[in-house]
Amino acid sequence: MTRRMDVQQRRARLGARHLLAGGGTAGRPEAVAEAMVALHATDPATVHLAVAARSAEPDIARTERALYEERTLLRMLGMRRTMFVVPTGVAPVVQAGCTADIARKQRKLLVRHLGEQGYPENVPEPEAWLAEVSDATERALLARGAATAQQLAEDEPRLRQRLLMSPGKPYAATPNVTSRVLFQLAAEGRIVRGRPRGSWLSSQYEWSPMAAWLPGGLAEPDEHQARVELARRWLYAYGPARIGDLRWWTGWTAGQTGKALAEIGPAEVDLDGTPGLVLPDDLEPVATPAPWVALLPELDPTPMGWSERGWFLGEYGPRLFDRNGNIGPTVWSDGRIVGGWTQRPDGEVGYRLLEDIGGEAEAAVEAKADRLREWFGEVRLVPRFRTPLERELAS
Repeated sequence: MTRRMDVQQRRARLGARHLLAGGGTAGRPEAVAEAMVALHATDPATVHLAVAARSAEPDIARTERALYEERTLLRMLGMRRTMFVVPTGVAPVVQAGCTADIARKQRKLLVRHLGEQGYPENVPEPEAWLAEVSDATERALLARGAATAQQLAEDEPRLRQRLLMSPGKPYAATPNVTSRVLFQLAAEGRIVRGRPRGSWLSSQYEWSPMAAWLPGGLAEPDEHQARVELARRWLYAYGPARIGDLRWWTGWTAGQTGKALAEIGPAEVDLDGTPGLVLPDDLEPVATPAPWVALLPELDPTPMGWSERGWFLGEYGPRLFDRNGNIGPTVWSDGRIVGGWTQRPDGEVGYRLLEDIGGEAEAAVEAKADRLREWFGEVRLVPRFRTPLERELAS
């Protein structure tokens, strides 16, 4: 008989395993990244805020040291061609399990664009051209140690080659190939985004050679075994869940997902009428944590961990997500989303509850908002992806 895991058990696991219950007990940013498998990094602020929401004493400097000095965390392209921050030990698993496949597809696409949409003329022998320019760019970076995209284009002028994108459309453009080549080198694990050029909110980085950033570079595990390991980590952090959730989160094909799961041999469970999976040794129930609340940032890994979110999101999606599927800042209570928040221009942290959660829980949300306001200090945060409720609160 298939064991049932109801929504309350799923919420209990979310609170405990995502380090949200218990008032934020993670002592180190590495522990947060390990628990979540990976932290979304499309908006640089998300990494720091996701760690802060799970830490008793959040410290921006501590996370920056882990990223740029101790290098126990690595910013890299990963699942679904998205930027993540992962523990350095997990980076080879992400690279082989997801990024290597992305790199192959993007290289083919760039070669085709160079040969068909080069501007003002197509590039002859684009595959050889791209290989030469990539190698020359990497050599230039090795010589400098660290460099901006502009500096690398000065060293390797072929990076200024232009592409004609969306010809004939009102939004046609002729960008240079610099960012595409650097993206490709990063996806291949040859270069890495280093320290930002500005504060922890900045999205402009210097590049460094991977071999210099991490002595020895990234290990190269077998791609199938990497997918098995990544699926195992995800199932522990986000299970029980549907197969479709894992396939969405990783960006894998149905075949890749099926092969990885076949080696794990997960147990099947009933998620209130929907088939789900857990690790075969993870069937025992997790105790319900004490009541908890949390204010999570946009693109936090918890709400972005599943494609089917009804069990913790309810009917609030249209107010809390933008049109491209990016979630904004959210208020949580005992494993479900109950509202949203923002930082206003004057520094105040405003929030709105979308349902009655009781006096004690609301007081706890107020205390979290006050703590976040004090922690921000003079910093002013504007989410990269604006959602309907966040815009309302900000105004």
